[in-house]
Amino acid sequence: MNRNSISWSGPMPAIVTPFSDNGAIDDDLLTRNVEHLLANGATGFIVGGCTGEFWAMSIEERCALAASVARIVGDRGTVITATGAVTVDDTVTMTRSAQDTGCDGALILPPYFVKLSDDEIFAHYEAVSAAVDIPVVLYNIPGNAVNALTPELVDRLADLDQIVAVKESSGDWNNYYATAIAVADRLRVFCGPSSIYGVPATLLGADGTIDCFPNMWAPGGLDLYYAARDGRMEEATRLQELGRRLTDLFTTGGRTLYPSTKAAMDMLGLPGGALRAPLQPLSGTALEGLRAGLEDLGLLEGGVAREPASAMGGA
Repeated sequence: MNRNSISWSGPMPAIVTPFSDNGAIDDDLLTRNVEHLLANGATGFIVGGCTGEFWAMSIEERCALAASVARIVGDRGTVITATGAVTVDDTVTMTRSAQDTGCDGALILPPYFVKLSDDEIFAHYEAVSAAVDIPVVLYNIPGNAVNALTPELVDRLADLDQIVAVKESSGDWNNYYATAIAVADRLRVFCGPSSIYGVPATLLGADGTIDCFPNMWAPGGLDLYYAARDGRMEEATRLQELGRRLTDLFTTGGRTLYPSTKAAMDMLGLPGGALRAPLQPLSGTALEGLRAGLEDLGLLEGGVAREPASAMGGA
């Protein structure tokens, strides 16, 4: 397999996993979020990734979540589920389940927590690739996983049978671009932090964008890709600036990305659901700062969500 074995492209949001107050996955909220994003231009979904709080779910829950999204989406978009785990056996179990339940691909990050050499990381992916049949997307997010998929390592991994794409989420433009240069002839390259540099990545040939922000910022977080792809540069520039400002808002003032995303969805009347521990909901000055920031950015007016067209400048 290689990049030509698949046709995936465009903005594919990394969706939140909506939990109910008792901790269960809320299928109704999940369905509403998927339908909302499809209606606003999503071409597919990343399920149960970092945004989806995979670390707080059992293997069985992760497999069930992937099956639910595959059922909801059907043939209307691409479904790629995160199946990364520390061991090869757990990774293979979830990856095979993803294929059996109708997912199109598996997003696999390197084993996490323990620091590994490049050869150890390569051996992990080599073993997984040999044991599965579904297309695999490499996932580079060293800020969360500890272990980095450097451009040189991705170049090696690109020749494994099942690898077809890479989600480059290092947040480092130089690393992103070096990876794209190294493997774009063999792998589809998706820009992870599109809220930071999705426009330049798209202009330089990214196959698509994968980000958490469309959960609370649609259609703007999706139109960022389309505007850049279609050469609507005034719109693209405006959306990129807003994405950058949202990123700063969500990660400062005592706030972190995933609780901020669900808190913003709640303020905007979107189906984010509750967090699962160890994450805790925003409160106090962190919550009020988020609300004030969203109002300042024009996404809330007097505490009420604005219409998407006006919020996004007609995008």
